[in-house]
Amino acid sequence: MSRLRPQLVRSAAVAALGSFLFGFDTAVISGTTEALRLRFALGSAQLGFTVASALLGTILGALAAGRPSERYGRRPVLRALAVLYLLSAAGCGLAPGWTSLLVFRFIGGLAIGGSSVVAPMYIAEIAPAAMRGRLVALSQFNVVAGILAAYLSNYVIAKMVGGPESSAWRVMLGIAAVPAALFYVFVRRIPESPRWLVKQHRHEEASDVLRRVGSDDPDALVGEIAESLHEETVSADEPLFQRKYRKPILLAVMVASFNQLAGINALIYYTADIFTMAGAGRSSALVQSVVIGFTNLMFTMIAMTVIDRFGRKSLLLVGAAGLALCLGLVAYAFHRGVGGTLVLACLIGYIAFFAFSQGSVIWVYLSEIFPNRVRARGQALGSFTHWFWAALVSWTFPIIAEVSGASAFAFFAAMMVLQFVLVWMFLPETKGVSLERIQRTLGIE
Repeated sequence: MSRLRPQLVRSAAVAALGSFLFGFDTAVISGTTEALRLRFALGSAQLGFTVASALLGTILGALAAGRPSERYGRRPVLRALAVLYLLSAAGCGLAPGWTSLLVFRFIGGLAIGGSSVVAPMYIAEIAPAAMRGRLVALSQFNVVAGILAAYLSNYVIAKMVGGPESSAWRVMLGIAAVPAALFYVFVRRIPESPRWLVKQHRHEEASDVLRRVGSDDPDALVGEIAESLHEETVSADEPLFQRKYRKPILLAVMVASFNQLAGINALIYYTADIFTMAGAGRSSALVQSVVIGFTNLMFTMIAMTVIDRFGRKSLLLVGAAGLALCLGLVAYAFHRGVGGTLVLACLIGYIAFFAFSQGSVIWVYLSEIFPNRVRARGQALGSFTHWFWAALVSWTFPIIAEVSGASAFAFFAAMMVLQFVLVWMFLPETKGVSLERIQRTLGIE
């Protein structure tokens, strides 16, 4: 029975700090949208592109992170991502014009996309099977902690520095440089992934890392990992897109797509705008954003305690049903012009169901279903799919919502109904199963 060692907790927590920055950088823009409209005279399409500029970076970052993490290791790539976060925060805070702001948001997007691949993958590869769900969910916990921190930071800065007409937006965007610098320092103190070390034929180092993180029989586990890699016969450059990997590829694309077709990034990026659309004042909208962020955090914590008990599939089914109901009610509220109270209540329910299900499951599941030898590229594919839909939803949402908020939320509700059906029919359970045995369950030799 593997034990929860301090080294394991420290390593997972440091990797998850990259996810904290992922969440912070994702949500912080929500408090600046009104100021950016005024400062750069942006229309709805331009504002949508300003938000989506980071997401374009996440697409490239997610695609690009896989190969460097396979070639150089997980830890050096995490350090490089910390540098990109730091550069983006400083650049956005000091941006002299709209074009430079777009460039630095794109750089931040590269870091977010890379973090969404490497942080959960690293945690999955150091975690014992019985604890993997909770520890990888720590990555998602830090994402939502970052989101809540961004909402709180935006509210406090707006109170201290001023409203949309002030330079508060620069402080909001630039303050992320502080955790980015800490991330860079802490990453230097964690061990390399033992599964990457085995892939490099560094078995003794891998065994030492596994012993330090709590494995009872590290040598036997190294042997199991080596066997799964087929070290003597399989090239490190084995292509991902081949028939034997069809099932994990389709599952990854399905889980990642529905995560964004739930409309979560429309809510995260435009939280204050949505509440303003529902009739709230701007200051009240920022407070309601904090309520949403706090709910997100609380239900992510609940999901972390049950994901290894109830499993990934059960959480997704419960979440899809609850999300469909909440989104349908929001669409009804906008269609009938009902006041902001119903919208707030439904969106609190929405974020609770999302955090309990999709938000906690996606990065766990993507880090589990691909074999060791192609995990980095498989994780990159899942993250690319996630960020592709995130960019599309975030870019188009303000344009569609300007015409009909009800239509946007009705579409998201319909996608959750479809997700429920597909998860029920096709998704295999992975709780409590070693990474090497999961690939055999999926028929991969």
